Amino acid sequence: MFRKILIANRGEIACRVIDTAHKLGIRCVAVYSEADANARHVRMADEAYLLGPAPSKDSYLRSDKIIAIAKQSGAEAIHPGYGFLSENESFAKACEDAGVVFIGPPVGAITAMGSKSAAKDIMAKAGVPLVPGYHGDDQSDALLSKESARIGYPQLLKAAYGGGGKGMRVVWKQEEFNDALASARREAKAGFGNDKMLIERYLTKPRHIEIQVFADNHGNAVYLAERDCSIQRRHQKVIEEAPAPNFSSEQRKAMGEAAVKAAKAIDYRGAGTVEFLFDEDGSFYFMEMNTRLQVEHPVTEMITGQDLVKWQLLVAAGEQLPLAQDDIQLDGHAIEVRVYAEDPDNDFLPQTGKLTYLRQPEANRHVRVDTGVVENDEVSPFYDPMIAKLIVWDESRDRAIARMLRALDDYRIAGVTTNLSFLTSLTEHPAFKAAELDTNFINKHQQSLFAPANKENNQALVLAALFILQQQKAPQTSCNSFSPWHFSHGWRINETPKVDISLQHGEQSSVLKVQQLQQHYVIDVEGQQLCCTAELNGDELSAVLGEHRTKVRVSRYGDTISVFIKHQRYDFSYQTEVSTEVEGADHAGSLTAPMNGTIVAVMAKAGATVKAGDTLVIMEAMKMEYSIKAPKNGVVNEVFYAAGDLVKDGAELVDFSPEEA
Repeated sequence: MFRKILIANRGEIACRVIDTAHKLGIRCVAVYSEADANARHVRMADEAYLLGPAPSKDSYLRSDKIIAIAKQSGAEAIHPGYGFLSENESFAKACEDAGVVFIGPPVGAITAMGSKSAAKDIMAKAGVPLVPGYHGDDQSDALLSKESARIGYPQLLKAAYGGGGKGMRVVWKQEEFNDALASARREAKAGFGNDKMLIERYLTKPRHIEIQVFADNHGNAVYLAERDCSIQRRHQKVIEEAPAPNFSSEQRKAMGEAAVKAAKAIDYRGAGTVEFLFDEDGSFYFMEMNTRLQVEHPVTEMITGQDLVKWQLLVAAGEQLPLAQDDIQLDGHAIEVRVYAEDPDNDFLPQTGKLTYLRQPEANRHVRVDTGVVENDEVSPFYDPMIAKLIVWDESRDRAIARMLRALDDYRIAGVTTNLSFLTSLTEHPAFKAAELDTNFINKHQQSLFAPANKENNQALVLAALFILQQQKAPQTSCNSFSPWHFSHGWRINETPKVDISLQHGEQSSVLKVQQLQQHYVIDVEGQQLCCTAELNGDELSAVLGEHRTKVRVSRYGDTISVFIKHQRYDFSYQTEVSTEVEGADHAGSLTAPMNGTIVAVMAKAGATVKAGDTLVIMEAMKMEYSIKAPKNGVVNEVFYAAGDLVKDGAELVDFSPEEA
């Protein structure tokens, strides 16, 4: 076994490999870009080396620098992770030439599967079933148009050297073909530097099912069950599960044996994934082979009890596969979702920013979180915005779904927009629960999955206000510990205490009037009064709202309060103001200082006519600003202080006359 390896990747991927390597007693070398200098994978590794600036082309794709660092550090092997250089034949060849073991398949296998069209030719000769189509080298418009008519519609145009949904177009009729071809070619050329296309018959309700295969250097090859990856957006996977629902043991055996046949056809070594389209009638067709470990490999690990990274290391070190085909047993059901910093309501637009608050579900035998970030890390614009993979296991699919829904509720992130709510909508959707799966699932259920969210939530409003009040009552937990709420003598401003808390949620503004009465608060929300109590323990707020008792998590970053109610996050920006309203008073005479403090600004002038709510004076007391406002329409007779003046508790600030009725 190796003593030291280098991981030529970053984030969750690198952390995942380091975790297994350390369990095997292998020292790990990390590489990082300038943007990842403080990343989790760098801290986990035994040593780390800077590659270069943040852009991938200047760092994680610099194969020459990576190999040089491997030699310099004494690493015997390089694990490429998945993505970046993991399927790069030139990099694998360079490792071989440098005498460093590439923890992946042989160069020839990567080359064979690098072109989708060439791969299909190999699979056809090996007897692996293919979707009817054209994969030839003649790429003239005339021939492609002729082949398109022969294959029939609908059909899929696909970049031969593509991936990730780029360079793909669905053509529904002959009249659309030329425009679709031109568009797909442009995208393929821009994305992959090659505009070669292939054409396949488009299955209208296919499932995406893939087989995990493994082969060693001793002639052994096995498959470790299948994964259903049908829930996709823009041809990118969102939910994966194993084993595939409504998939018989006979179908598993047939597809698994076809996958092993595909691996043997290219003299494969190590971990690979053979992807198939599974049609409604039970037929299946080879789609492509990924010559690396996949992002979704944890669901296979959860149902087989095997560590696939460990298998990779064993095979790369020349050892035999740990298990024969008949020894591989399946247990229970596993589901994985990919937690992304993205906005599902805005066409899944990637998001960037600081993870100001991050709480993951507790890891145990049922729940696993693979991540490369911690709280206060930045989601960079330079790399994939995946925050983590959340994986659950249970004895049945129904129980695994329930387990996932609870785990999603327990996953709380603030600072960036995420897809957590969307993942919940997917997982709890009746069609998903019924295993009515196909690759068009999200588009088919667009209306219900993207139903307008409840933008006004009075419960969240009240909880945010209670959180603010409780923080102000507890200096040891408050970023703003200097508050009149700290005083036990029941301070008063103009005889009756009230606090107006202004909260902004999106475009919705709300003002909550709060009055403290002994051990509880009375909160006025849009004219309705609610009697509340609350207790804050860290970020956990326990509250009684009328007759409803609840417990939620709340975070604060700057002036933003985030309230987590189940899988929903409600963000509020806020400002607290002390009201000068005096109930039952005639509002004549003076407005006084609530406590010792300093005048910050004087907004009113003697003789000025003002309206109710206009700010007359702003003062600072105990590092908080208080706005002294006109209680009614009226006239300012005199202002007794100027900016910078010190005032005592109860000092007369403004002489004010209300407008006569």
